[in-house]
Amino acid sequence: MLAAVIHRHTVPFEPAISDGIQTVRIRAMPFRLLSPAHWPTWLLIAVAFFVVRLPIHHQFRLGRLIGNLLQRIGGRRTRIATQNIELCFPDLSAQERVRLTKQVFESTGIAIIETAYTWLRPVDALLPRVRFHGLEVLQTAVNEGKGVLLVGAHFAVLDLGGAFLAAHFDFDCIYRTSRNSVIDYISLRRRNSLYGHVIERSDVRGTVRQLRQSRTIWYAADQDNGRQHSVFAPFFGIPAATINVTSRLAKISGSPVIFMSHFRDESDCSWSVHLRRVEAYPTGDEIADATLMNHVIEREIRIHPAQYLWLHRRFKTMPDGTRKY
Repeated sequence: MLAAVIHRHTVPFEPAISDGIQTVRIRAMPFRLLSPAHWPTWLLIAVAFFVVRLPIHHQFRLGRLIGNLLQRIGGRRTRIATQNIELCFPDLSAQERVRLTKQVFESTGIAIIETAYTWLRPVDALLPRVRFHGLEVLQTAVNEGKGVLLVGAHFAVLDLGGAFLAAHFDFDCIYRTSRNSVIDYISLRRRNSLYGHVIERSDVRGTVRQLRQSRTIWYAADQDNGRQHSVFAPFFGIPAATINVTSRLAKISGSPVIFMSHFRDESDCSWSVHLRRVEAYPTGDEIADATLMNHVIEREIRIHPAQYLWLHRRFKTMPDGTRKY
């Protein structure tokens, strides 16, 4: 998420093969990351290093200011968020949609700091502020010995939520390479320390292999990856390209599917992590499975609609070939 608001460069890292898995590993920092072209990013990292050491309520306050600034200078992202909210919440008045959009950007600003915290500090000091709901649900699924599909979505508390759960469970995660080389280095270094394996998202065979070895794998299932890897299913009443890999992996592996959501409570500077089993899944019908998964994600979003990443183009691929953005 932090990478979305800074200059982007070509990524120098390549996946490595480890135990037959296309695992993304970081060794020594590439010397080219010290070139002047990357100095602006390193400066942001240096500032973030001090910001994440402020008291939590100051971090939240600064995050809201960052969010307000992002909304003012966001341009295309501001238009995308505004349009997403208009599409998904048609019953809101114009004033309510304006207020929700503002809250979305403020939440995104806080999320940037939360992500930086995950990358630059151990999360142990925050764990007393975290309420877990459903740890026993995940443990029961792990005990079945078939691996676990730990499905999430792009809620604001994404990296931090994963780090919180990693303090209690050993699991792998699916990774999408960042375009910013410095951000990629910093985030991968942290993910390598948090999770068992960091699996390149294109490595489906490696993912299946891990599930068959009773591993738990965490990934987000709510982005529009185009027609090739998707089916169309309703999301807030709109036909949306929805990845079918969850359905296929569950069918191939027989792994139980657990949905994870995570939210912050600004009133007392705390967080919550929720784990729920997706029952009667897969159904044998990819469209029905996608519809069910979108319903689960939508239900969680409605709990805290401002804490979802409405800045991404969820409806960029439409059934009739038109574009919403």
